[in-house]
Amino acid sequence: MFALNTITNENTKPNKIMTNTDFSLNANPLVAFLQKPTSQFTKADIIRYISENDIRMINFMYPGGDGRLKTLNFVITDADYLNTILSSGERVDGSSLFSFIEAGASDLYVLPRFRTAFLDPFAEVPTLSMLCSYFDKDGKPLESAPEYTLHKAAEKFTATTGMSFHAMGELEYYVIAPDDETFKATDQRGYHESAPYAKFGLFRQKCMKYIAQCGGHIKYGHSEVGNFHLNGNIYEQNEIEFLPIEVEQAADELMLAKWVIRNLAWEEGLSVTFAPKITTGKAGSGLHIHMRLMKEGKNRMLDGNQLSNDAKRMIAGIIDLAPSLTAFGNKNPTSYFRLVPHQEAPTNICWGDRNRSVLVRVPLGWTAGADMCRLANPQEGISEPIPNIKQTVEIRSADCSADLYQLLAGLCVAARHGFEMEDALDVAERTYVDVNIHDAANANRLAQLAQLPDSCEASADCLEKQRAFYEEADIFSPKMIDGIKQQLKSFADRTLRADIAGNTEEEQRLVERFFHCG
Repeated sequence: MFALNTITNENTKPNKIMTNTDFSLNANPLVAFLQKPTSQFTKADIIRYISENDIRMINFMYPGGDGRLKTLNFVITDADYLNTILSSGERVDGSSLFSFIEAGASDLYVLPRFRTAFLDPFAEVPTLSMLCSYFDKDGKPLESAPEYTLHKAAEKFTATTGMSFHAMGELEYYVIAPDDETFKATDQRGYHESAPYAKFGLFRQKCMKYIAQCGGHIKYGHSEVGNFHLNGNIYEQNEIEFLPIEVEQAADELMLAKWVIRNLAWEEGLSVTFAPKITTGKAGSGLHIHMRLMKEGKNRMLDGNQLSNDAKRMIAGIIDLAPSLTAFGNKNPTSYFRLVPHQEAPTNICWGDRNRSVLVRVPLGWTAGADMCRLANPQEGISEPIPNIKQTVEIRSADCSADLYQLLAGLCVAARHGFEMEDALDVAERTYVDVNIHDAANANRLAQLAQLPDSCEASADCLEKQRAFYEEADIFSPKMIDGIKQQLKSFADRTLRADIAGNTEEEQRLVERFFHCG
C-alpha cells in the first residue's frame, strides 16, 4: 500500500515486542500479527498492520448520549493523512451527540484509543476500527464524556483502595424469526437447551467468534430461560457472558458486543432485541454485572474460603447506593416491568449467597477445595491447585437500556463508597439474607428491606438524593447528572406500571417503542 519509511515522525517507529508470549492463537488478528497484547498497541503498530495487511479504510467509533456507538469513516489515501488522523483525531458536532452540549459551542475532538483496534468483520472493504475518546476545545478530556467518566471513577477507586476494579457482563438478548413448528422448546424452559430445540445456537456461536475477533474476552455462551411464540414468530433468549477484566476495557467490550450482535442479525435476516421486557409472563433480559477486586494479580474477594471484608465493604457500598444506580442501569419504562416482585429480577435491596432473588448475589467460587477434575476423571493424577481468581459478586438489577460507561462508573463509585463508609460491615451484615425472601414465612424479613425504585421518575428522585456521591471528585459532572434526571423524568411513568396492568395492547406498544434500546 505504502512504505512505512515514508513517515518520518519519530513516534511512529515500531516498538520492540515486550513479551515472549506466543499470541498466534489469539482470536484478534492484530494481536496475532503484532505478537503483543492490546494494551501495548502503539501508533506505529497500527500503521504497520494497515500497511502490511492492505487495510483501505479506518472507522472511528464512539458512544453517543443514546448509549449507541457512532461511526466516522476514513478512506486511507496516503501515509501523511493516516498519521494525521491517528495523531490528531477529527472534529465532530457534540450537540448532535449529547443533549447537554449546546449548538453554539458544540465542536469536540475524537481521538482513537489504539488498544481498541480491531478488524471490522462486516466491512466489504478491509477496514480497521477503533473506539475513541472525546476532547474539548482546549484539548482536555471532555469531563462529561461517558468513557472519561468511567476512567475517572476507576482511577479514584484505585487511589482510594489500592486495588483495581474488574467487571464483566452477562449480555442477554432475544433472537426473533418466523415460527418453526419442529422441535418446539418447552415454554420458559430454554436454559442451556441444545439444538434442535434451541434454534439459534449457530448464530450465537458466530457472534462469539466475531466478538472475540474484535478483542472481546468471552467466558461462554448459551441459550437462556426465555422462549415463546407470538404473532407467528419464535422468540428465543440467549446469553453471552464475558470474563472479568479491568472495568474500562469491560465497558468497551460490551459496547462492541452489542454492535456485533445487531450487525450479524441484520446480515442474516434475523431480528434481535436487548429490551428488558418483551411480554407479560415471559423472562425479561437483564445485564448482570460481575465485579471483583484485584491487587498485584491476586483476587481480594476471598479470605481463605470465606468472603473477605473488602468484598463485604464493596457490597455495602453498592447496597447503599442501589436506588440511584438504577438511573444508570435501568433507563426506560420497560426496565421497571422487568423489576417486579416475586421474580428472579430483584426488587429488594439485599444480598446473599447463590440466591437469584437478591440484588447482589455471591455465586459459587470454587472454594470447596475438592479435586473435581480427578473425581470426574479417575484416570487423572492429582491436579495441581489453581489459584482462585474466579470469585466475583454480581449485581442483578441492570439491563441493556443502560449507558454502559455510566453504569460501570456508577458501580465503581458505589464500590469505593463502601470503603469510605464507617459502618460498611454492619450494613453488609444487616442486609444479608440466606432464605427465600419471597416465601410467606419470611414476610417480616422482607418488610425490613428497602426496595428499588419502580419507575424512571422514582429512579430520578433517588439520583437527586444521592447525586453528591457521584459528583464527588468531579467524576460525574453536574451537567451529566442533570441530563440523566431530565431524561428519566421525561417518561412521566410514575404510575405507568399500575395504569396499564393487564392491558396487553398498551404493554405491547410500550415494548415496541423501546424495542431497540441502548
